Amino acid sequence: METPSSDYVASTLLLEVQFTMADTQTPREQLKSIRFRLGITTREVADFSQKIAEAEGNPEFHISNAWLTQVENSDSVPSIFKLYSLSSIYRIKFTDLLLLYGLDLQHLSRNQMDSPLPDTHLTNLEVYDQERTVSFPIRFDRSFDIDNTNLLSRLVEVWGEVPIALIQHLDIRHGLYGYIGLHDMTLYPLLRPGSFVQIDPSVRKVQPMRWRTEFDRPIYFVELRDGYACSWCELQDGHLLLLPHPLSPRGVRRLAHGTEAEIVGQVTAVAMTLAPLAPARDAAARLPKQV
Repeated sequence: METPSSDYVASTLLLEVQFTMADTQTPREQLKSIRFRLGITTREVADFSQKIAEAEGNPEFHISNAWLTQVENSDSVPSIFKLYSLSSIYRIKFTDLLLLYGLDLQHLSRNQMDSPLPDTHLTNLEVYDQERTVSFPIRFDRSFDIDNTNLLSRLVEVWGEVPIALIQHLDIRHGLYGYIGLHDMTLYPLLRPGSFVQIDPSVRKVQPMRWRTEFDRPIYFVELRDGYACSWCELQDGHLLLLPHPLSPRGVRRLAHGTEAEIVGQVTAVAMTLAPLAPARDAAARLPKQV
């Protein structure tokens, strides 16, 4: 069998862009279009796949001329072995071929989070496509004061596309997240200064519920006239009480509900360091690095 020509190899460099632009085509149409652009016949695909099958020691990798013709003209779904061969021959990422048939591996981590297991176990956050990106803050507002509690969206000056799997399931640009200021000791040591919190904006009223421990007690992110606060809350005679942790040096704050204080949402998740933050030497050292 002949080695692929230089034209065949060069044409694969354009396929990824063209592949992503063909979303309106059906899978069979896209597969046929890719093969046509590569300038190879179904018989050549069969020959290439035979080498793969021999190398892998599994005949399932082989793609016959008749099988490929059927797939390109019907709604048949290839097996994982034949998709692998097509990925190799067509120079298309395997993950892109899976997407072609409606299977996005990046949804695995999200689906795992929706199906929590009862027992403690090891897990991973794997990147199946290193080139895919997510929105992430790459420059903070120059007026960002890390000593005070604030909403993350108001601290970001420039958003960028960052290929990182750890935050790929988060919608940071459009979601609601808060930052606990380095001087905000309201819920310390339960919620350390410098922490980031995720906020559910659909819960904007104090929930009348019982809790067994302080970890079960609802935490709220509150907008004030001059900033934000993150604390336990109670309503009393039209006033919102911002309740600190018993070990916190802060006292209870009593503010007029709706005019002096308004609940932004309930805190649903937190990301914080367990080690105490080292004190900054000066104000400039505490500012985020400008990009």
